[in-house]
Amino acid sequence: MDESQDARIALERLIADRGENYADLSRLIGRNPAYIQQFIKRGTPRKLDEDDRRVLARYFGVPEQMLGGTAAAPLSATSGRMRSVPAVVAVPRLALGASAGGGTLDEDERAAGVMAFDAHWLRHLGVRPQRVSIIRVDGESMAPTLSDGDDIMVDHDDDALRLRDGVYVLRLDGVLMVKRIAMGPLRGRFSVVSDNVHYPDWADIDPALVDIVGRVVWTGRRLV
Repeated sequence: MDESQDARIALERLIADRGENYADLSRLIGRNPAYIQQFIKRGTPRKLDEDDRRVLARYFGVPEQMLGGTAAAPLSATSGRMRSVPAVVAVPRLALGASAGGGTLDEDERAAGVMAFDAHWLRHLGVRPQRVSIIRVDGESMAPTLSDGDDIMVDHDDDALRLRDGVYVLRLDGVLMVKRIAMGPLRGRFSVVSDNVHYPDWADIDPALVDIVGRVVWTGRRLV
């Protein structure tokens, strides 16, 4: 059995053991959703690209050799030093939208995929990788801060116990939404605010009516 076949078998076993799927791992390395499946099942490509292999090895926490790498780390052609590849973390992208409009019922919180982030950058952001998720914004009530279709990163550690002024994902009357929290003068009281003046606010609300899901710490959007 050749090394490329060994790598395909090892990767398939890792995927099965961790409960991963081909499409999410393909997206993790920036490839089309069928890329990993084609590599494992068809041997196309014959070997993983060097950068793809490093990302997958770091994600699974295994040596690169297991996925077809050589024993010695490659050197940079310009500096003669080992090229450092950042550790990456797969953050789940949930199959739901946090409404910035009329409200979306939170009925489906299964992961719809993953987005890869540099682990050092997440630590700099002040979040724990295992306690963040990506959610889509639905609606325009938080414009111009957030637009319909934006992806937002939610820190689930930053909940009601650490509540302060900021943008949060929350549930109000069973509806999942993203809104601004404005702390009031009375301890524990706050308002739920829409940045878009054409949408309603909830002033001086009873905290017992609101379930804080987490604080929005990052947003990304597609430019068209």
